[in-house]
Amino acid sequence: MSNIFKPTRRPQRPNFSSGPCAKRPGWSPDVLASALLGRSHRSAAGVDRLRLAIDLTHSLLELPADYRVAIVPGSDTGAFEMALWSMLGARGVDVLAWEAFGRRWVTDVVGQLGIVDVRVLEADYGRLPDLGSVDFDRDVIFTWNGTTAGVRVPDAEWIAAGRSGLTFVDATSALFAQAIDWAKVDVATFSWQKVLGGEAAHGMIVLSPRALQRLAEHRPPWPIPKLFRLAERGRIDEDIFRGITINTPSMLCVEDYLDALRWAERIGGLAALRVRADGNAAVIFDWIDRTPWISNLAVDPATRSNTSVCMRLQGVAGGADGERHLAGRIAGALADEGIAFDIGAYRTAPPGLRVWCGATVEQSDLEALTPWLDWAHAVAAAERG
Repeated sequence: MSNIFKPTRRPQRPNFSSGPCAKRPGWSPDVLASALLGRSHRSAAGVDRLRLAIDLTHSLLELPADYRVAIVPGSDTGAFEMALWSMLGARGVDVLAWEAFGRRWVTDVVGQLGIVDVRVLEADYGRLPDLGSVDFDRDVIFTWNGTTAGVRVPDAEWIAAGRSGLTFVDATSALFAQAIDWAKVDVATFSWQKVLGGEAAHGMIVLSPRALQRLAEHRPPWPIPKLFRLAERGRIDEDIFRGITINTPSMLCVEDYLDALRWAERIGGLAALRVRADGNAAVIFDWIDRTPWISNLAVDPATRSNTSVCMRLQGVAGGADGERHLAGRIAGALADEGIAFDIGAYRTAPPGLRVWCGATVEQSDLEALTPWLDWAHAVAAAERG
């Protein structure tokens, strides 16, 4: 192995995890100095900070004026669970699943809520279900960007504008990186710890007027835990849209999220964030195209994620076990060198690698990473003989 070329240029920030994701460039703990610590989140000052986070989110996402935003508990998972528990049951449901989180929503809808009229539209990792078979007279549940498969919907053209049902979109690894047609989205959720690199535990929910109408008019047949309760006895909890949260948020995390939002504004807002993510992903896509031992897990280029780029190893003896072993050795070698942390595939995904390319990652760090990927593969392959 002594003749294997070892690169000398190193990524300045080796954080390529798909969640929690890299902090924004230039971040330091000093940005948290103004955090409202030791104070009630229900004080006037606390509510003002939370309301500011809501307002800046609404502005940065360029939401329609009549869409509402709230901070909720439980990260993206909690936000999406809240939407499902509070609004499903009014009509039949189509659930799209092509990776781990979509399949989790299938479990919730069928196994937990016990909804009978459910159609599950599935596809293997790397592919999308048949979008043309979705029935928009029903409620439709899907992930815009499948973080664990690196597969996203190509656009919103397949979503009916004159739909009768609601669209429920888990958008946590898509927002701030991919174009979202808000006229086609009724419920969207995300967490601070994804594309903007905030801290975990808090979720955001975005509701359209149609979703708000459902909340006001529909009473689900199941009991709803307090943490999931967006409405009660036909009355929407308006407080949550004003910064009065259901549970106690971390004001330290709130301050960190505010810093990320302001950074995004400084660099040019939503358009600039998308450009950064596209440029970052292009570095990895170009490397994949010229590298024979790796391929993009997403089969169709139109569906390839520009945030969570997922990859399969090629030509590995021993099937999935061989791929898993080699991928683990590559990821481990890079972590040991301090070059890249947390780039192994998601635990239930096909074995391989996953590199986060969202806007908080610097393109120069990805450019520095790719020669090291080749080095780690060469070392791991040599060790296997």
